[in-house]
Amino acid sequence: MRVHDLSVPGNLSRVSWKLSRTVLRGGTNSNVGPLLGQRNGKTSQPYCFEVNNGELFAFAGIWDRRKDPSGHWTKSCSILTTTPNAVTSAVHDRMPVILDQADYDLWLDPGMKNIQVISETLKPYDACRMRCYPISTRINHVANDDEECSAPAQVVEVQSRLFS
Repeated sequence: MRVHDLSVPGNLSRVSWKLSRTVLRGGTNSNVGPLLGQRNGKTSQPYCFEVNNGELFAFAGIWDRRKDPSGHWTKSCSILTTTPNAVTSAVHDRMPVILDQADYDLWLDPGMKNIQVISETLKPYDACRMRCYPISTRINHVANDDEECSAPAQVVEVQSRLFS
């Protein structure tokens, strides 16, 4: 969900997002950060984005639960997105909100009702603290779940055909 959508009536009430904030872990022990793909014709080149040289980090998220007509609870969550920084803009027109570690407690505090203060944490992450590199398309297949998926790879340029 885009940050600017939080205040649009019908998308999510301000009360709801103030009371149900969460963080979702980014990165892993194998240093895989958020992944985005850049489409080139029929192929999509995946990229890995790292924060602070591969450290774990947290996305700003929101969660909700509701009871369906049959009485079963449905739980859902969303990662908030914002405008891209200089690192992510080459690949995508938005990026997940990555929280500064100093803001984790503030974001998670259910007593924090100051919209202005909370909104200041929902900004593009400092590009100087990130890096991006292309990775293998192996990541696109669920059966592949190993460190090789996050290893840097060469971008494969698709050569256009001389005669169509």
